[in-house]
Amino acid sequence: MSESNDPEEFYKKLESQLKDTSLWPNEYLYKFIVPTETHQVKVIEDIFDNMGAVINTRKSKKGTYVSVSINVKMKNPEAVIQKYREVGEKVEGVISL
Repeated sequence: MSESNDPEEFYKKLESQLKDTSLWPNEYLYKFIVPTETHQVKVIEDIFDNMGAVINTRKSKKGTYVSVSINVKMKNPEAVIQKYREVGEKVEGVISL
């Protein structure tokens, strides 16, 4: 999500797109970028704990950031957005893609 856009507008548009393009429940791929020096990857992993999520991490070339990809079955678009909101609230410096 771009920081320059209104988050509520982004979430409404995303929800509409998810409803129009997928049947639910369905697999959803989250992508986040967090600073390497923090423990934010662990916070993200905890948010998706006990959901059967497949979580992959990869450090950037310079090692300053970590890319976190999470593939998880979600029950509906509202649940997808709820997780985006939770990550945004709990993870400092996160970039949602």
